[in-house]
Amino acid sequence: MIYLDSAATTLEKPRSVPAAAAWAMTRMASPGRGGHPASVLAADTMYRCRELAAELFGVDDPEQVILTSNATHGLNIAIHSLVRPGAAVLISGYEHNAVTRPLYARPDVKVKIAAGPLFDGDGVYEVFRRELTAEVDVVICNHVSNVFGFVQPVERIAALCKERGVPLIVDASQSAGVLPVDMKQWGAAFVAMPGHKGLYGPQGTGLLLCGAETRPLLCGGTGSQSRRQEMPDFLPDRLEAGTQNVCGAVGLLAGMRFVKEKGIGRIHAYEIRLAGRLMDRLSAIPGVTVYRGADQSGVCSVTVDRMDCEEVGAALGRRGVAVRAGLHCSPLAHRTAGTEESGTVRFSVSAFNTAWQMDRAAEIVRQIVTQGKGAR
Repeated sequence: MIYLDSAATTLEKPRSVPAAAAWAMTRMASPGRGGHPASVLAADTMYRCRELAAELFGVDDPEQVILTSNATHGLNIAIHSLVRPGAAVLISGYEHNAVTRPLYARPDVKVKIAAGPLFDGDGVYEVFRRELTAEVDVVICNHVSNVFGFVQPVERIAALCKERGVPLIVDASQSAGVLPVDMKQWGAAFVAMPGHKGLYGPQGTGLLLCGAETRPLLCGGTGSQSRRQEMPDFLPDRLEAGTQNVCGAVGLLAGMRFVKEKGIGRIHAYEIRLAGRLMDRLSAIPGVTVYRGADQSGVCSVTVDRMDCEEVGAALGRRGVAVRAGLHCSPLAHRTAGTEESGTVRFSVSAFNTAWQMDRAAEIVRQIVTQGKGAR
């Protein structure tokens, strides 16, 4: 199988990741729930996970790194912490349902959309500058669009938020492990990311970097301050109720070590070369539209004339190429880019893909398109 769906989950992992998670399953108990060696080992290892995340992502204190079940979990905590009923929130035109659904679930929240043009960082910034008015209480922006790989000008948007005194939540789901993510430099209130994408960790893991006051989304046992009926007032315990996914965190630690060793810059450069090669070959196929721009990561979305994107995706799957087709849980991004009616077929690469796979995937698309035209 040629796996080109890493924007959803990096299926191909460093060998150290499953090995570490399996090792932890029979050697680590619940952190903070005992003074015995298995519990202490778990607590120490999970702290090392926080330490490495803090180092990679510009966080002063490892205890500001919250272990979550995915980026959606972290974004819900961030939104719950900052967005009060009746608030006005400004979001980009490329946000995932992990942002829009929690916002629409909050009572009486006004959502403003800074719908800037695709692959135009200057244009997106100008829309944010115009729409960030005095009524806005919170800004939310993803670093990279999961649909198009569009790298949004988060650094400039963060500076604008600082200047106007508005807290910023960043969704780094598609950038963590691939592009520089610097909590301190951005001055963001929160940065959320999954463990199972560019960090090569197991599914069911994620991180929330906290730089603002928090409100617990879940309440329960933490192994600390057990006499109190309120949640602890310190991090990470305040946001980590219940037994943690220790095996997942240990696997995530192994994944982050892989990213650190390879180098985020080298990973990004490699993915850009692969994606560029794929886009060159797909662009040469008559009837295939490639959504491509200067500010882009290792994600390539396409449409095929007179062929349904789900049909193309299924045909690719039958021929051994794993992609994602449809709206990708991000109808707002499609609406902004003008592809809401059709959706797109999305190819997304990782550090484990090869140039040969790009060539082969493009050739299979050519065969599908040619056969589709013949059938008509």
